Amino acid sequence: MNLDFGDRTALVTGGASGIGRACAEALAAAGARVVVADRDAAAGEGVAKSVGGTFRRIDVGDEQAVAEAVDAVEREVGPIDVLVTCAGVLQRTLPPGELSWKEWDLVQRIHLRGTYACCAEVGTRMAGRGRGAIVVIASVAGMRSGPLHSYGPAKAAIINLAECLAGEWGRRGVRVNAVAPGFTETPALERGFATGTLEAGTLAGSSALGRLVRAEEIAGAVTFLASDLASAITGVTLPVDAGYLVATPWSAYGGVRGEGPGD
Repeated sequence: MNLDFGDRTALVTGGASGIGRACAEALAAAGARVVVADRDAAAGEGVAKSVGGTFRRIDVGDEQAVAEAVDAVEREVGPIDVLVTCAGVLQRTLPPGELSWKEWDLVQRIHLRGTYACCAEVGTRMAGRGRGAIVVIASVAGMRSGPLHSYGPAKAAIINLAECLAGEWGRRGVRVNAVAPGFTETPALERGFATGTLEAGTLAGSSALGRLVRAEEIAGAVTFLASDLASAITGVTLPVDAGYLVATPWSAYGGVRGEGPGD
């Protein structure tokens, strides 16, 4: 068993930037025919060209648009063997009294509805063929409390969705897993640093490894879970968070220990 994706078609939603782009690059490097799907046509076409793949414009929150895009991909490129759902939007850290329903609904539409729409459309086809691997992008925000009152619950639901679909399609040859990134170096995070909404040192200091996660590290986990190396793994959520989940409880004891001898 290896990471050879030769003769396999991989659809990556949200593939125009950040984690999605890194996943598209990793899968292409492993030999997959990659289809980059995104709302940003200019950036998406650029990524597709760079990985030797194709681009398909898609609004993941529109189930009809998803169905049409998947139809086109399978007709023009081939049956989808791997689906990676990376499409997403950020949410401001507002209290409930200030978080508008418009923003709450947008986050749910893209993350939860969009993930489900893509999984339902592609996964049903995979199950009909008796093979396939799906990796959904969740978040550590869906595994712990935080001030993200739409994003966090949406990601928690995605974790449960992966478990539900793994049970639904397992006997039909389809594996479904989730990757839960921690704070990851992406253009979206960099915009938060530039506006002062986020502080890099604080985020890095919240993890056991004392640093942010790199997008290619998320892509490595995604590629593994989609590969034959993970052929007996389904229904799991793999945190890739530089140790954020294990470090945060230490704040009650003054934080994780430092780097010096004997610390």
